[in-house]
Amino acid sequence: MKASLLAWCLLLVLCWPIALALLLLWPLLWLLSIPFRIVGIALEATLALIKAVLFLPARILRGRDNPVGRSC
Repeated sequence: MKASLLAWCLLLVLCWPIALALLLLWPLLWLLSIPFRIVGIALEATLALIKAVLFLPARILRGRDNPVGRSC
């Protein structure tokens, strides 16, 4: 019983400063992550463009699956 009470008191004393520091530092961390998000978005768009260019000949050669003039 005494050990768990001591553990709870120790957690209360040690953890609230960490929580308060994270609460104060979270906006700064968010601001620092913005450039990485922008780079990620640009990289994703670049890779999507490369994929579209590489698959364009296959899409052109494949044609339509069900042309208008034909019936199945």
